[in-house]
Amino acid sequence: MDFLVLFLFYLASVLMGLVLICVCSKTHSLKGLARGGAQIFSCIIPECLQRAVHGLLHYLFHTRNHTFIVLHLVLQGMVYTEYTWEVFGYCQELELSLHYLLLPYLLLGVNLFFFTLTCGTNPANELLFLHVYEFDEVMFPKNVRCSTCDLRKPARSKHCSVCNWCVHRFDHHCVWVNNCIGAWNIRYFLIYVLTLTASAATVAIVSTTFLVHLVVMSDLYQETYIDDLGHLHVMDTVFLIQYLFLTFPRIVFMLGFVVVLSFLLGGYLLFVLYLAATNQTTNEWYRGDWAWCQRCPLVAWPPSAEPQVHRNIHSHGLRSNLQEIFLPAFPCHERKKQE
Repeated sequence: MDFLVLFLFYLASVLMGLVLICVCSKTHSLKGLARGGAQIFSCIIPECLQRAVHGLLHYLFHTRNHTFIVLHLVLQGMVYTEYTWEVFGYCQELELSLHYLLLPYLLLGVNLFFFTLTCGTNPANELLFLHVYEFDEVMFPKNVRCSTCDLRKPARSKHCSVCNWCVHRFDHHCVWVNNCIGAWNIRYFLIYVLTLTASAATVAIVSTTFLVHLVVMSDLYQETYIDDLGHLHVMDTVFLIQYLFLTFPRIVFMLGFVVVLSFLLGGYLLFVLYLAATNQTTNEWYRGDWAWCQRCPLVAWPPSAEPQVHRNIHSHGLRSNLQEIFLPAFPCHERKKQE
């Protein structure tokens, strides 16, 4: 009983921490907290261990490598192995609908297809995209050159330090696909996240249906048990969950994992859909509030002056915004010739 309570408390703490990180990621307070944590870390941990940790983090997040792709496929393989080995077999014995049981495999196939497209698409930038998007002169000033590529930067582009190239309509660098997300693979990435969320949710629903069906058929909720003091109790929800965990530990552990994963992916999917509906990128959403500071970092604004805040000039309605995701904008050669 104590183990189950502590495990649930641990899951709730992890979820709350992730939510706080997402909320605070757009504020300067998180950066200050990170610097403070780094200072404490440097005072407590030996220098050799600091170098090892720094080298590992640099390799994982600042260089192109297949670590997270392998981890992604391993976790997905473990979930589907457990689903096939136990849940699928038990559900067939309980004569649940075969189409219902095969749905996770269909979603897995679609997910892996778009996962491959997202990983393999080259999002690199080209000079001919200079006239695709309008320069807002706040976040994306005109006639700015990339200090690394020494090329003029089109609006909404950014140089990725991990991939070492400029990306057209840069969104973010995703370690899970080992690639940048830009204009040419954002549609694949969107469907990839959608199908990954749906597959995790479907596995969770099927597994929950199996356990509930098993409890109802065996009348476990009507059973009684004797506690440590010798008192007789009717089977409650907490004790029932603990009983199922001891009887089907791998299924319950997998169920807890995919439930947490479904909530995390579902929240991120809503965020990605919001960006697509408003024609924003993750990079633009993150930098929007401070773009005026980045444009004039040495200028002190008078107290009476209002800071210049980034305004999204690329949103032209839901239909046009989604069309730009699935049918990326190409350069207008006529306009280029006129200019």
